[in-house]
Amino acid sequence: MPVVKTAISLEKDLFDQVNRLANEIKVSRSRIFTLAIKEYLKKYENKRLLLQLNEAYDDFPDDTETRIMESMRKKQRRAMEREQW
Repeated sequence: MPVVKTAISLEKDLFDQVNRLANEIKVSRSRIFTLAIKEYLKKYENKRLLLQLNEAYDDFPDDTETRIMESMRKKQRRAMEREQW
């Protein structure tokens, strides 16, 4: 995969923390940033998908759907009452 160099600005304290972590786990600062960005993007995508799912399932049944569901419940109840247990 092609690699692109970039320059970013960080607060000194954050830069120092990244340096310490990179030294501690023996990887480059670039690797730390790459891992962090990948994790952030994954969380962002999951959050976006969750919002889409919530929107898709957030609608309540309209009057027609409610009548159909109630009719089906009655039919199922009658069918179960005829069953011999």
